Amino acid sequence: QLQLVESGGGLVQPGGSLRLSCAASGFTLDYYAIGWFRQAPGKEREGVSCISSSGGRTNYADSVKGRFTISRDSAKNTVYLQMNSLKPEDTAVYYCARRYYYCSGELGYDFWGQGTQVTVSS
Repeated sequence: QLQLVESGGGLVQPGGSLRLSCAASGFTLDYYAIGWFRQAPGKEREGVSCISSSGGRTNYADSVKGRFTISRDSAKNTVYLQMNSLKPEDTAVYYCARRYYYCSGELGYDFWGQGTQVTVSS
């Protein structure tokens, strides 16, 4: 069974940190770029970050540059999103999704996880 499962979300105070995980089952992530997306209530889904299949290329939305770091661990078949200096506007459901090899654009993601809630509040 093909699965992408996000974990690591929760409630954190402004300025705090969380590390999200995107664990794959039923296929290897080695052939896929993995993107992180988020959607807050009443807002459009937005791309947050992406890492190429090799890990050699990464990109970030301007709103998270310098605060978030994407990485991957082939041995664990998992991609991570380290989120530091969290702000209330980071509150959203965070999703990971796969795309063959490259991060170009926000189209072509063919398989998605169910999401994990991140809430940043004092």
